[in-house]
Amino acid sequence: MLGTTDISDRLTALARDMASTSLGDMLADRERAHSLVFALDDLRVDLSRQRVTAAVLDALMALADGAQLSEKRAALFAGAPINVSEGRPVVHMAQRSAARIASDEFARLRAFATNCRADDAIADVVNIGIGGSDLGPAMASMALSGVKHITGGPRLHYVSNVDPSHLHDVLAKCDPARTMVIVTSKTFTTAETMRNARLAQEWLTVEGRMAGVTAAPQAAQEWGLAADKIFDFDEGVGGRYSLWSSVGLPVMIDVGPDAFVEMLNGAAAMDAHFETAPLAENLPVIMGLLRVWNRNFLGLPTHGIMPYDQRLARMPAWAQQLEMESNGKRVTRDGAELSYATAPVIWGEAGTGCQHSFFQMLHQGTDIVPLDILVPLAPHNMVVPGAWDASHKTLVANALAQAEALALGSANRGEPHRHFAGGRPSSVISWDRSTPYAIGRILALYEHITVVSGFVWDVNSFDQWGVELGKIMAKKFEAVLDSGTVPDGLSPTAAELLARVIESD
Repeated sequence: MLGTTDISDRLTALARDMASTSLGDMLADRERAHSLVFALDDLRVDLSRQRVTAAVLDALMALADGAQLSEKRAALFAGAPINVSEGRPVVHMAQRSAARIASDEFARLRAFATNCRADDAIADVVNIGIGGSDLGPAMASMALSGVKHITGGPRLHYVSNVDPSHLHDVLAKCDPARTMVIVTSKTFTTAETMRNARLAQEWLTVEGRMAGVTAAPQAAQEWGLAADKIFDFDEGVGGRYSLWSSVGLPVMIDVGPDAFVEMLNGAAAMDAHFETAPLAENLPVIMGLLRVWNRNFLGLPTHGIMPYDQRLARMPAWAQQLEMESNGKRVTRDGAELSYATAPVIWGEAGTGCQHSFFQMLHQGTDIVPLDILVPLAPHNMVVPGAWDASHKTLVANALAQAEALALGSANRGEPHRHFAGGRPSSVISWDRSTPYAIGRILALYEHITVVSGFVWDVNSFDQWGVELGKIMAKKFEAVLDSGTVPDGLSPTAAELLARVIESD
């Protein structure tokens, strides 16, 4: 927990020192190539271009001790009810354990996925969900799309928006006689999802072509789904952490159960590292503390995630929900008002395309944005003949060049428009190839980064009450539109817009 403690004061003083220290000079120190590069097998996290020193890392470790990080980590893995506002343990890591993969529940999922993939009568599968019921699976399907080149299977589509054009435009590409629809909703009451589900149900022409994924199987059955096509998961699995559970069923159908299991195994390897590695060598701990350092002591309110892997193009959106929904809080776990900032704004895009858009601002703008630059060292599952290795080398060269250019800059005072100040921090995260195992490991790393920073900020990273008020107001306004009468008590502009909608009906 941050505050007016001695360690916070020490970190504040170190941050002041950083303001007058050249990142270029720091990067010239050969020792940083060893002391600030951390590894787990082929996964390497290079922090040499971050505004950190050995003294900063020591102070951050002391901050972790003061926040009782080790004790909180132990409680997480022990299944204590650390989601205090809902009185639940946090069990998403159990979803990728060896015991779960060997379970009857997982065997049901595997069998259903295998049957869908083998059924020539199913050409398309549409997953209807929103938030964690969409972002995780949609991101993973794209990340593993190279596997699909080899394994085949039906086409997968993901629909999240209640905007009718989203579902309509997907269904327009499908045959209602050859489509399976999966409805993914933790409560099976999510308004946007259930409206889309009913539209899809009316569109289908073959009985039994809908399945449900939910923590409320009884609600799914009452809605109209057959019991043998309902796949449940534990209520302790939060939506943004739910990819590993039965929420991952569409991914299993998309790329095959074996690839999905390989992804689970990669995530489990990161779980083991997070649970057992000493804090000073622990990738999630170090990177989670770096979030706190950049946000609270260097005063950097945003954080960019730039995957130099087109198949990871949806990862920034997934990480955005993961971190901002988890740690975008203004009270502690005990409900006390916070006196310090929490989650940074997470954003990003796949390289190299992003270099030709907002990287202008990153290099020469007035704001400094710390980045994670992620890049595999070699291409994976390229089945079309071509010089793909040469193109991938160009990709890697660009990723490293951006990190170096942001850090070092290029002085040109004579032509201010060509002057690059440098001093822009980034982390370079690399691995051999984007196999399902490697993808699972990276995703679990980001989950644990979120948990670590949440533990230090002393917030509950596992609830999301902030999404509720908008839902309540939406139901109120929907009732107004259904009634055709605008009541008193609304803001004048809200009343005016609702009246316009009613008049246009």
